Amino acid sequence: MRSVLAASMVAFLVSIFGTPLAIKYLQRLKIGQEIRTEGPKHHQSKAGTPTMGGIVFILATLVAYGVAQLLVINQPGRGFSITALVVLGLFVGMGAVGFVDDYIKVRHRRSLGLNKRGKIVGQVLVAVVFAVMALQFPNVRNSNVGSLSLSFTRDIQWVHIGTAGAAALFAFVVIATANGVNLTDGLDGLATGSSVMVLLAYFLIGLWQYRHTCGVGPPGYCYDVRDPLEIALIAAAGAGACFGFLWWNAAPARIFMGDTGALGLGGLIGGLAMATHTTLLLPILGLLFVIVTLSVIIQIGSFKLTGKRVFRMAPLQHHFELAGWSEVNVVIRFWIISGIGVTAGLGIFYSDYLGLL
Repeated sequence: MRSVLAASMVAFLVSIFGTPLAIKYLQRLKIGQEIRTEGPKHHQSKAGTPTMGGIVFILATLVAYGVAQLLVINQPGRGFSITALVVLGLFVGMGAVGFVDDYIKVRHRRSLGLNKRGKIVGQVLVAVVFAVMALQFPNVRNSNVGSLSLSFTRDIQWVHIGTAGAAALFAFVVIATANGVNLTDGLDGLATGSSVMVLLAYFLIGLWQYRHTCGVGPPGYCYDVRDPLEIALIAAAGAGACFGFLWWNAAPARIFMGDTGALGLGGLIGGLAMATHTTLLLPILGLLFVIVTLSVIIQIGSFKLTGKRVFRMAPLQHHFELAGWSEVNVVIRFWIISGIGVTAGLGIFYSDYLGLL
């Protein structure tokens, strides 16, 4: 447990003190955000704000994980795991796709980076590689990082989806979550604060699963999840890193996470959902990401079918801005929605325990 606390603290400190250094460096390189002209007019004042800030909290999380491993290097059963490789690999891999997208935006001084096909191909490649890896290399209990069954608060044993189905589901969840976080990242601090809440939820879930691991917990009530303490550690480190970044990303933002951070965070959260075998619980924990994504789907679908738009602008946060809400009001109220989803998701997860007592 000390390693988990150390990881969260190290990640927070690296992020909160590393971000201002990144701001100065990015300003020196003139790496600033390009703003869409069709968005809310007051967003034009944000043009030139340093972007690619996701690099900071990705590195902070990796450094924190490394420090935590040094603390347990002599403890039997601890050390670098395939679970960490998959989850952190998704974090870095999706972040790398976002980095390429951000780089193209900055290099060509435009608000659009990779084309849709390029971005999707990159995400699919990363997701599929780690999906396959998650279903290989079983431990002594014959458990993999991913599951061959559909899962909610735990595996639903009678819904067996096979290796191909599990890999496809794994990839879909990671890609969908990455794009959901990316769509939510449109206002100062919105995606960062919401991600902190979801990551803290997965820290608690991982910790609970560690305390009730099969072979350790009471018979008939246990979780057949691989490396749950590693999951809790990574989630805590990610939350700490994002929390430190939020100091500089809150309104008025001194730096943006960019697609580097948004896609990376989505990959991390999607990976944690698959590793904890809580696939169907993720849409509840990540309620805000689902709502924002649905607003875009509804807007596009309505316009293609009827020629009319449902919202003033999509994603949804911009609809409320154009309706007269201040940016800070939108962010705080959307954080509340995110908190409701996280609370409901954790309540459902815990109710599974109560139902099995």
